[in-house]
Amino acid sequence: MTKIKSIVTGGAGFIGSNLVDKLVGKGHKVIVIDNFISGKKSNLAHHSKKNVKIVKLDISKDKNLSKYFKGVNYVFHLAGLAEILPSIKDPSRYFINNTLGTLNILEATKKVKINKFIYAASSSCYGKTKKIPTKETDKIDTINPYSLTKFLGEELVIKYAKLYNMPNISCRFFNVYGPRLNTKGKYGAVFSIFLKQKKTNKPLTIVGNGRQTRDFLHVDDLINAFLKIIKSNLKIKIYNLGSGKETSINKIASLIGGKKIFIPEIPEETKRSCANISMICKDINWRPKIAISEGIKRLFNN
Repeated sequence: MTKIKSIVTGGAGFIGSNLVDKLVGKGHKVIVIDNFISGKKSNLAHHSKKNVKIVKLDISKDKNLSKYFKGVNYVFHLAGLAEILPSIKDPSRYFINNTLGTLNILEATKKVKINKFIYAASSSCYGKTKKIPTKETDKIDTINPYSLTKFLGEELVIKYAKLYNMPNISCRFFNVYGPRLNTKGKYGAVFSIFLKQKKTNKPLTIVGNGRQTRDFLHVDDLINAFLKIIKSNLKIKIYNLGSGKETSINKIASLIGGKKIFIPEIPEETKRSCANISMICKDINWRPKIAISEGIKRLFNN
């Protein structure tokens, strides 16, 4: 029997490696394409070469990507640079990685007949939206190079789907957390920062008054949505992927426990964020199952 073949770009990263685990568990042979700038080999060390082939390359530079795509059934394009502040300091790096990298992956994919292409888009495309919960049809307002380059990647994914009849789906991630979250780097998301501080017995730093909210989705719930999408007949769709719930930073800090210190607020920071997930719930019969209290318990008891 021929094994199902999947490509995961950025497969050594936090979300990618969790996805690789699930795909291998479902009997897929997985090709991981990663440049290992933020991904870690240790995230994949438990897999055998029989199940997971690791290809170290930069998708924004490599012109010979096509050879890895022969006979592939599914492509999960998760590779990209992810932080806002560094994107303001070095926008060209973000354009090359996030936009040109996506174009190269689409070019390689369109040459083969795949069942589904999933793109990791970002909820940052909504900017400082006033509409909470935010729908997929709400106004796009890319306010930094990171959000712009991720949104341009999404535009390419949808245009290619229409032009070349590709089965592409774009998922706008809200705040994803879970095991293997990257705690390196200066500008991590709130969970990365809190995890690092908790591990080093430092107080949790809360920006502003801590009343700002985010929509936190456990990585296992996100991957379950992916697994339902690839079994569906859907294509040329854009979905929000979040929990559909608003949680304040103060609530996260109190669930984690320990000392807290408040630091000055960041003027550009979004005050509220929450996904309207009714469309994806309806289309693939999916619901997030892991409550924030349970997710935090799992994350901090590891």
